[in-house]
Amino acid sequence: MVDETETFHPSQPLSGGLDDLRAFCAVVDLGTLTAAARLLGETKGSISRKVQRLETQLGTRLLARTPRAVHPTEEGRRFHQSARDALAVLDDAADSARQTRQAVRGLIRFTAPVDFATHILPPLLVAFQHAHPQVRIEMVGLDTTLDLTAHRLDLALCVSLGPLADLSYPVLPLRAITMGLFAAPTYLDQRGAPTTPGSLSAHATILAATFRGQSALTLRRGLEEETVPVRAQLITADFTSALRCAEAGGGIAPLPHLVAAEAVAQGRLTPVLTDWSLGEGHLYALTQDGRGGPARVRALLSFLKTALNAD
Repeated sequence: MVDETETFHPSQPLSGGLDDLRAFCAVVDLGTLTAAARLLGETKGSISRKVQRLETQLGTRLLARTPRAVHPTEEGRRFHQSARDALAVLDDAADSARQTRQAVRGLIRFTAPVDFATHILPPLLVAFQHAHPQVRIEMVGLDTTLDLTAHRLDLALCVSLGPLADLSYPVLPLRAITMGLFAAPTYLDQRGAPTTPGSLSAHATILAATFRGQSALTLRRGLEEETVPVRAQLITADFTSALRCAEAGGGIAPLPHLVAAEAVAQGRLTPVLTDWSLGEGHLYALTQDGRGGPARVRALLSFLKTALNAD
């Protein structure tokens, strides 16, 4: 029973559980504790305790109990109407959240390395958006990895040419990234194509920031490995800039095959020392929830993995 002398503070927020509200509303709607218990799959005693707990917190009696029935008091009738409306709003919000999780719609905010954001992803994102017109995409080209939670990001794409650092988020591999050497046909016509790793030392080299500070490149062919001193004529911030410099005839550039593929297909670049590689990295996706995220994010990751591995 409610202690009528208990001090009540009208401004005190309601802190009880939703189960207490649902129990109270069920009793008022059905007229008995027994019917409410049957509806909610609980015992009559459990329903009674929840209603009493709610009455204690509110500091007022909500139900008038008789041996045969239970009736709301005047305060109970007013509270029932508001509580029922509030529960309906919450249930609608929960349904909306579930539908959002299952429906491919809404905003996707993510970061990607500058090379991918400017060179690889734009046509893929347009194709994805055409397939899912209810999805909006906000992409930021960035070579540093931001904290997903702090910056309200759904995911971040990142490339690692070595072991991936512990970034405290679920990591999904999207594809392998292989590195090769490329030069413009005009440069090779003038300087000749290197035939061995050692002959690279006689050529101008264009290095992206990934290789900043390196005075040598390590090439691998099967179990063979050879480290070659190189002379960097140009150092650029990203692979896309290095690619443009190579296309202009500036020298030989180590580039991801994925970044160089279009230029090679169109004859603007030629692979050199094709039997040798500069190792292999991976493109990863960091996500808030791993494979259990919203449907829109899962759909984008699946689309990108398929599209990026189509070759």
